[in-house]
Amino acid sequence: MVHDFIIIGGGIVGLATAIALQEHAPGAKLLLLEKEQDFARHQTGHNSGVIHAGIYYPPGSLKAKLCREGAEATKEFCRENGIRFETCGKLLVATSEAEMARMEALAERAVQNGIDFARLDEAELRKAEPAVAGLGALHVKATGIVDYREVCRAMAQKVRQRGGEIRLGVEVTAIAETPADVTVTAGGERHVASQLIACAGLQSDRMVRMAGLECDFRIVPFRGEYFTLPPSKANIVRHLIYPIPDPNLPFLGIHLTRMIDGSITVGPNAVLGFAREGYPKGSLSLKDVADMASFPGFWKMARKNLGSGIIEMRNSLFRRHYLEECRKYCPELTLADLGKPGAGIRAQAVMADGSLVHDFLFREGPRSLFVCNAPSPAATSSIPISRMIVERLPGTT
Repeated sequence: MVHDFIIIGGGIVGLATAIALQEHAPGAKLLLLEKEQDFARHQTGHNSGVIHAGIYYPPGSLKAKLCREGAEATKEFCRENGIRFETCGKLLVATSEAEMARMEALAERAVQNGIDFARLDEAELRKAEPAVAGLGALHVKATGIVDYREVCRAMAQKVRQRGGEIRLGVEVTAIAETPADVTVTAGGERHVASQLIACAGLQSDRMVRMAGLECDFRIVPFRGEYFTLPPSKANIVRHLIYPIPDPNLPFLGIHLTRMIDGSITVGPNAVLGFAREGYPKGSLSLKDVADMASFPGFWKMARKNLGSGIIEMRNSLFRRHYLEECRKYCPELTLADLGKPGAGIRAQAVMADGSLVHDFLFREGPRSLFVCNAPSPAATSSIPISRMIVERLPGTT
């Protein structure tokens, strides 16, 4: 069978894109390929489950717009499909005078982005969260939590109900594009389509190279390690508790996250990974390490971020240092509270000059579109991101 569209990737961006294509072209023959035996097995299924409100992003930016639209679209999708979510709110906590100044800058950004928030002074913060210490906080009311794996399962069901075909457990091994069509080899079978979209996350650069396109970037895996607090601390906070982010760092810092299952995690850090899909601590893939080490941009990136990288590695190796980061705003936590460990892996695109990609990154062929970087919070923003992807696909405008 010749398909109209083939999608590579069964994470939330790939599944949302399948739905967007079906809305754009009702009745189109669509095939989605996923190498794992289930959906959301990598970035989507290992994230914090937060529905972000969009306070961090520059006013008027695409990321700010997509996040606001995505948060509402995600909540509406959950309502329509009976998926449990909770709008518990987030507190961004300042623990120093420098952070108080950055907090005010964030408050101004929230005003410009039209985000509902409230300033809390030290006494109001203590009343709202007795276990949290800080000089003040911003209460972002619209932030929520959900299980994105459940969202993905509902998306997959919708794709199938509309006539789409999904194949799990089939790994893509070859991509060949001609002026007439695209052929994808997966699971030992060849599939032909008029157009291809690859939403391959941690493997996105390899898909680009597999298709014979220029690839001036590499995916560098960053592990986000976290711990689950014991049941005795399951009610330690009522909101999500985040630090005021450091604008010089690409990650948000260690925070307390309420999960939709009732547990609370603390983390994550951001430490260089040595396996793109190796979640246990100490995971090593010689192929992935060789891919990084052979790319000059990796070494340039490493030199630029050496100081923060050493701190993150220290916090990863020694729980006592990890705990110090947690205790800045939750001083009653102890080493014994750092319970079951876990990790997610972020696919960080790095350019040849060593710069980290913080925005969208696409590579295109005449009949193909490769989503190489969908910036955080891609899960929150997946529905409007998918519509943008469809609009960008050659021949669908």
